[in-house]
Amino acid sequence: MNIFEVQHDRKNTRSVKWDMLEPVFQTDDVLPMWVADMDFKAPDKVNEALIERAKHGIYGYTMVDDAVKASIVNWINRRHQWEINPNWLSFSPGVVTSLHMAVQAFTEPDDKILIQTPVYTPFYNVIKSHGRQIVKNPLRYEDNYYQIDFNDFEEKLKQGVKAFILCSPHNPVGRVWKREELEQLARLCLAYNVLIISDEIHCDLTFPGEIHIPIASLSEEINNQAITCMSPSKTFNLAGLQASYIVTANKELREKINNQLSKQGVHELNTMGNTALEAAYIHGDQWLDELREVLKSHKEYVQKMFQTQVPYITVTNSEGTYLLWIDCSTLKMEPDALRKFMIQEAKVGLNTGKDYGEEGSSFMRMNIACPRVTLEEGVNRIIQAIQNIR
Repeated sequence: MNIFEVQHDRKNTRSVKWDMLEPVFQTDDVLPMWVADMDFKAPDKVNEALIERAKHGIYGYTMVDDAVKASIVNWINRRHQWEINPNWLSFSPGVVTSLHMAVQAFTEPDDKILIQTPVYTPFYNVIKSHGRQIVKNPLRYEDNYYQIDFNDFEEKLKQGVKAFILCSPHNPVGRVWKREELEQLARLCLAYNVLIISDEIHCDLTFPGEIHIPIASLSEEINNQAITCMSPSKTFNLAGLQASYIVTANKELREKINNQLSKQGVHELNTMGNTALEAAYIHGDQWLDELREVLKSHKEYVQKMFQTQVPYITVTNSEGTYLLWIDCSTLKMEPDALRKFMIQEAKVGLNTGKDYGEEGSSFMRMNIACPRVTLEEGVNRIIQAIQNIR
């Protein structure tokens, strides 16, 4: 059987996705298709490396050595055609941690930070929790596709924006930004001296035929005014091992982020995260290529089913990630009512679109990184529930 078709029982493993249904949905009678981790086992080589490390039985302080750094450098060059220097690397437990560090390191209280909404929920918190101001550049939703409103983007930068947190590929709308889009964003940020903080955690999860371009790779000038947050966690389902890194070419910026990490007591990766990262980046290519095909097939299945069974519900055209952004506006439900409908009638646990900003009020986010049988069950539950009220 294909490794991505195997159903794994994740209950009673302290899984946020499967063991927190009651506190999140007020019932355990839903199929969880929400929080962004996968129901697939990590690559065998990763699991073997972790088991081998565990056999040693000693988990003392662990360093990120040249070999681990080389695995990252080679991966980014091989998968994204970006040549980085190992000295540009800093390490943190996760990309959200890195974003918190960046906001503190590069901005001051009351500074304005721009985000493109609807967007990944923690973006709001990493700005507000440090007393910074959120500036929104809402994405344009036209013909079931999201695009950047560059005129609005520039107008917002003119208001004195200090930093721009880019989501690339974008969560939740699934856009993989084209080169010309990234170039225009970069040109404007340079013109208004705005730091680019780029969350590229989904960079490896583009559908076949789509290409992720790290914004810092566009030019030396951009590279000097950007920091890039990456991790193997989404790619290889390693989120619980807490291993991520920041790529910063600009020495002055790098010293600031490293100083902030040090202030918070963040120094090295944990032993198992270190081990898994290296193994994934050395051995994970074939596994990832197969996964990308599976995710594309899953997206197309959901689109086809909704188009044929409930054509008034639309899956937004996306180019990457394993998260689908579903337009439920024709149901004419308020966000809370839509959420309750999915829980109580469809019995599927999705993410509520409003959590990503007001622009997502009539949307739901679905995680399709699961075996096909699970996906089909979830989709059919939603279709049946919607047909029952139409």
